[in-house]
Formats: sequence, structure tokens, C-alpha cells
Amino acid sequence: MKFTFNENKFETEFEYGKLHVSGDEQYGFRPYQLMVSSVAVCSGGVLRKVLEKQRMTISELTVEADVERNPEEANRLTKIHLHYTISGENLNEKKIDKAMELAQKNCPMAQTIIASVELTESFEIV
Repeated sequence: MKFTFNENKFETEFEYGKLHVSGDEQYGFRPYQLMVSSVAVCSGGVLRKVLEKQRMTISELTVEADVERNPEEANRLTKIHLHYTISGENLNEKKIDKAMELAQKNCPMAQTIIASVELTESFEIV
């Protein structure tokens, strides 16, 4: 990956398109937003796959991420809480609990931050 500074932001090009990253939301995604997005989407994607392997049909899965940052330590991420809202067929709460544990262990983004950021999860079935 190559990032080039251009005016008020860094830019890079991927197969899907350009990505703009800036400390100012007027010019691009903020770095912490991308990190949280990576954890949320990776965790949600792995969870969906695990649930489907357990023969649960997922019709909709949303992930809400609540973030805590410490302004005393360069505004670093200290906690990410992921809340999954799941709808589908054959959904079993106990199996979903176990699937969440398995998903966290198999999500590379979650495993990357787990030693330095508290990562918690919850879910609801709708």
C-alpha cells in the first residue's frame, strides 16, 4: 500500500476505489474510524460465517460499535464494544454466544488489537 499526502489528507488507491484518510473529517475518514470499522466488519463477517455453518440462516446482521478513547494518552482507543443485531431462522442464543467467542478468536482484526484494546460483544435477536 502506498499513501500520498495531498492537501489535507492522505490518499491511496485500491481495486474498489480511492480512500481518503485525514485527522479532519471534512477531508476523509479518521484513522480511528477505519480501525473500528475493520474490527466491526471483520468480526461481523466471521460471526455470520460461523452461524451459517451451524445451520442458522441470517437474513440481517448489523453491528453497532461503541468506542472509548483516552484523551490523556494521545486519544488512543481503550475499548470497543460491538453489539450485534441478528435476524434470521433457527437462531439459538446459546449457539450464538459460543459462535461469538469463536468468531473473535478467528477474526484477524480483533486478534490484532485484543492485547491493547478491551473488546466486548453483545447481541440481540430480532
